[in-house]
Amino acid sequence: MHSMSFLSDPHLDKSRCLAHALCVSVGHFTSIDEVYDFVLGYVNVEKGQATEFKLDRMRWMASELGNPHLGRVTVHVAGSKGKGSVATLIAKTLQTTGARTGLYTSPHIISWKERITESGQEIPDDIILKASEEVFALVQGKTAETFYGGELPTYFELTTLIAFCAFRLAGFEAQVIEVGLGGRLDSTNIVSPDVCVITPIELEHTQFLGSTIPLVAAEKAGIIKKNIPVCTIQPKPDALGVISGRAKDMGSPCFVVGRDILFSSVNVDVTGTCCRLEATETSPPALRALMIENSLEVRTPLVGSVYAGNMALAALALSQLPVSLNAGHIQKGFASASMPARFEIVSRSPFIVLDGAHTPESIRTILTTFLQLSPAPRMLLFACAYDKRHDEMAELLSPHFEEIIVTRPGTFKQSAPDLVFASFQKRKPATLLIESTEDAVQKAMCGANEKGAGLLVTGSFYLCAEFTKSKLCSEQCRSSHPEFRRSK
Repeated sequence: MHSMSFLSDPHLDKSRCLAHALCVSVGHFTSIDEVYDFVLGYVNVEKGQATEFKLDRMRWMASELGNPHLGRVTVHVAGSKGKGSVATLIAKTLQTTGARTGLYTSPHIISWKERITESGQEIPDDIILKASEEVFALVQGKTAETFYGGELPTYFELTTLIAFCAFRLAGFEAQVIEVGLGGRLDSTNIVSPDVCVITPIELEHTQFLGSTIPLVAAEKAGIIKKNIPVCTIQPKPDALGVISGRAKDMGSPCFVVGRDILFSSVNVDVTGTCCRLEATETSPPALRALMIENSLEVRTPLVGSVYAGNMALAALALSQLPVSLNAGHIQKGFASASMPARFEIVSRSPFIVLDGAHTPESIRTILTTFLQLSPAPRMLLFACAYDKRHDEMAELLSPHFEEIIVTRPGTFKQSAPDLVFASFQKRKPATLLIESTEDAVQKAMCGANEKGAGLLVTGSFYLCAEFTKSKLCSEQCRSSHPEFRRSK
C-alpha cells in the first residue's frame, strides 16, 4: 500500500487554504472559553434546539475557508454506539505510524477542546484559537439571509469547521471524523473519506432519523461514497441489509465483522479487554497482510466485551487505508486507546464506573460488564435526556441495584426527571429522586463510601460530565488508585 501524502487529494488547493489561514487577523479570542461561548451562541441541536439539517450551507462555508476538510487521509465513522471508541482506536493506530492524526469526536465531558484533538491528546490552544478566528471572520456580522437556506450556521457546524481548520493549521496528515447525528445530512458529511465505517445501529434520535432500524440505518449509510470501501459491524440483519444495499448501489466494497474478520478468546477485566482477531476466506488481502499467520492478538485499556468487536472493526478499516501499516502498529495503537465515560473506572475503592450509555442496547452491554466486575451491594445514579427510552432502560437496570438515585443530567440537555423517576419507582419503590445533580452526586458518593458499594453512573454523557466535575468526585479519585484515573 502506498504511503500517505499531504497533497494526495486532488481537490485540495493548498495555496488557497494556506493564504486564507495567513490572512486572518488574530485577536478576537483570547481563551478557549471565549470560543465556546461564541459557538454556543448558535442553534445547538444537542440542547434540543430546532434547525433544518442541510449540507449546502456547510459546503459553502468550507469553500469560503479554502476547504480545510480536504488534503488528509480521512476515516469517516457513523453509527449508533461505539463510534467514539472505534474512531479513537483508528486514530491511535495511525499516530503510531508517525502520521499526525486529527480526531474529531463528540460530545465532550469536561472541556469543549476534547472534541478536537491529536489522536486524543490536546492540541495547543493557539492553534484552536487561530482556527476559531478563521471561522469567526467568515460568520461575523452576517445575517441569516447570507447563508444557504436562509438560516445561520449551527453550533455543530461551526465546531466542525474549527476542527477542520485546526487540523489544517497543525499540518496533520490524517483525520478520523466521528459523525455527530445520523450521517446523510450531518455536518461532517462533506469529507472525502478513504474509508467509511458504520458501527452498530440502534433506535436513536428517532425524531430526526426515523422510527425503525432500516430508516435509521439508511441515514447512517448516507456517509457511503462512490467506490469507497465501507466497513461495518451490525448485529441487526435489517440494518446490515440497508448498509450492504447502499454500498452495492454506490459500487463500494463492503466488509463486515463476523464475515470478513472474526474475533475470539475475549477476556475482560478492570485493566481492559483482549481478544484474538482472525482472518477468514473472504478477508481482504490487505487485512491478511496485517496479521501473523492469519490472526492477531490485540488488547485495549477500554473495558467491555463490546470492544473486541470494535477492535475487529477498527482493524478492518485500517487495512483499507493508503497507509503503510503492520501488526505492531495496530497492537500499539489499540493498547494506547482510552476514552472518558466509556466504562471509565474512576475509582476502585469504592468501585465507581462512568458510562454515557443512553440506549437500552448500550445499557444492556455495560450492565453485563458492571455486574461481572463490581462487588455487591450495587448503587445506580441515573439521568437521561427527555427524548431517551427511559422506561426500557429502567426495566433492564432496576433488578440489579439495591439503591437507585434518579437526577437531572445537568442543565445542558432538556430532561424530565419526574418521568424517569416514575419508570424506576414502579419497579423499585425505594428509588430516590434528587433533582439537583450536585446533591445527587454527593448522595451517591457518600452511599458508595459508607457501604463499600459498587456505583454505576450512567444514562447520559452529560451526567458523567457533571459527576467528573464534582469536587467530591475529584477528591475521591485522587485518594483512590490514581492509576485508574484517566490523565487530564
